Amino acid sequence: MSDTLTASLAAALQAARKSRGLSISALAEGAGVSRAMITKVERGDAQPTAVLLARLANALGMTLSELVSRAEDGGGRLVRAADQPTWTDPASGYRRRTVSPASGRPLELVEIELPAGARVAFAADAYPDVHQQIWVLDGHLRLHEGDAVHELDPGDCLQLGPPLTRAYVNPTDRTCRYLVALTRR
Repeated sequence: MSDTLTASLAAALQAARKSRGLSISALAEGAGVSRAMITKVERGDAQPTAVLLARLANALGMTLSELVSRAEDGGGRLVRAADQPTWTDPASGYRRRTVSPASGRPLELVEIELPAGARVAFAADAYPDVHQQIWVLDGHLRLHEGDAVHELDPGDCLQLGPPLTRAYVNPTDRTCRYLVALTRR
């Protein structure tokens, strides 16, 4: 992640927290993370993982896409491909590009690139009020949704069910690309 995006993400997180009247302690409790970690992220001293950002966004009542979009200061109805915010998880190499213009809309489109052999897992509470569909563009995605395992190939589209622990796995030796469409329930 670039130093500019780290600083923008830090500022967006802090602004979202303050606009909701939350202390660092309250956000830490709501997200289930330490106060020290939130302080490091808000100062730009730590590069947060996808899982951490999702937990923080959820505790703030927003999606991960909204938080990243705010960091990139998205606005207007058109966002050119070159201007779409991209964020890479330092832990897994998972790359997330917010395709949709302007955060806060009822529909969000996010393109994900999951590197060969990568695995990213989210707790059931990461997206409690969000309806999601996954459309595989390239490669193979193995999605663990609770006890169910879905094997998805290019063109396959899966509507996710109620909130469950989910793991996105690329068991192959090449990158998997997929689109996530999210709407608020």
